[in-house]
Amino acid sequence: QVQLVESGGGLVQPGGSLRLSCAASGFTFDIHAIGWFRQAPGKEREGVSCISSFHSSDGSPHYADSVKGRFTTSRDNTTVYLQMNSLEPEDTAIYYCASRFLLCTGWEDGAMDYWGKGTLVTVSS
Repeated sequence: QVQLVESGGGLVQPGGSLRLSCAASGFTFDIHAIGWFRQAPGKEREGVSCISSFHSSDGSPHYADSVKGRFTTSRDNTTVYLQMNSLEPEDTAIYYCASRFLLCTGWEDGAMDYWGKGTLVTVSS
């Protein structure tokens, strides 16, 4: 019943931009935190960002150091977005969105309850 569906992946040149979307259904979206994660070929999964609706409680949005200043996450009533600017070849990965109840606490460890199936981002000239 809980469903997270990523979209917006594709091929982009270095320095370009891409916006990913995570459409959520089957749960009370506004009281759940949504994180973005990625896994590059041959590498471990990395937490990219997390955003909740209780920013004063958890200080979100949070970002990995590797994307800070380049990526921005935001949300509306049903969808969480990841705006990716100044993309680098090192950003190439499958990107996943995931949810957890209330706050982003523990997001860096991948402590999420539900996961999408991912969307591929390839940064190459």
